[in-house]
Amino acid sequence: MDVSIRNVRKEFDRFPALRDVSLDIRSGELIALLGPSGSGKTTLLRLIAGLERPTEGAVFFGDEDASHKSVQERNVGFVFQHYALFRYMTVADNIGFGLKVRPGATRPPSAEIRRRASELLDLVQLSGLEKRYPNQLSGGQRQRVALARALAIEPKVLLLDEPFGALDAQVRRELRRWLREIHDTTGHTTVFVTHDQEEALELADRVVVMSQGRIEQVGTADEVYDTPNSPFVYGFIGESSSLPVRVEGGQLWLQDRTLGLTAEDVPDGDATLYFRPHDVELITDGCGGCIAGTVAASRRVAGTRRVELEIGGDRHRVEIELPIEHPAAQKNRVAFRPRRWRVFSESGAVGGPVASNGRVHHEELARTGT
Repeated sequence: MDVSIRNVRKEFDRFPALRDVSLDIRSGELIALLGPSGSGKTTLLRLIAGLERPTEGAVFFGDEDASHKSVQERNVGFVFQHYALFRYMTVADNIGFGLKVRPGATRPPSAEIRRRASELLDLVQLSGLEKRYPNQLSGGQRQRVALARALAIEPKVLLLDEPFGALDAQVRRELRRWLREIHDTTGHTTVFVTHDQEEALELADRVVVMSQGRIEQVGTADEVYDTPNSPFVYGFIGESSSLPVRVEGGQLWLQDRTLGLTAEDVPDGDATLYFRPHDVELITDGCGGCIAGTVAASRRVAGTRRVELEIGGDRHRVEIELPIEHPAAQKNRVAFRPRRWRVFSESGAVGGPVASNGRVHHEELARTGT
């Protein structure tokens, strides 16, 4: 089922939670709505579900305007962060609940409901637990039951609101892989909300990065990580360092020193240079066209050393990643050049090299805990 959000605005007591949001979700796609608290991602999910109505704009399911249809009329499956299972129902009864409460004409026979529940227990790898109650299950098992219940009604769209937020890190990683497998098996159009970058980049076909009620960027994991289109996306996705620079004649300058970086499409004037701490090359044979700074702090992060440098007379600070064997110490001088970077001018122009290999550094994200 295709879902189309068209110029949606949503206000709560005149506060705009969503500001002219448009998004097309393809049938069978797994989409992540990613952003900090207050970015509007949960409000957008609730609008798709029918739990909220747009102040302006429309929500389409296929070619049909569903903006004023109820949750039941839209036939969506919803999985919440805190499971929302019925405590006094068995696992099998929880899964079959959505089918049992259908109006008489559309309610399947009891035997069909039991068969469907049994099939879904197999799918979510909980066979043999149908007679247990929620308090007899682990958190990860309860979330699997919640997903099976959402799938039981054969929804047009599956919606998940921070589905793994209440679970510990190890269980979250296991369930992420499992959810991707379930999605590939069932083929449902799926939208999930998360503030966890690693989760979004690992799971989603496309990531929708949101901030202050607006969509900042929509793209694959590679696109939003390697070619962020705004300072917010660069700063929010993964780790980044930034420096105030000046653009003159397509060249980047830091105070009175050229950095050897070219941004021909960016107009002259003040700008900000962004780069990833791990994505730099060290310069050891003189610093003609590079960035140099004094080590202000150094700490070990897994198999690397993370160093904080003071740059220039204004004492701007950036972080870079060094090999663990690098002899960085307080007050040492370190010179480097970003391998991949972007520059954003005050006028909104963007410059910088496009990622050459299209890789997303999931291993760095996992290692640094972002």
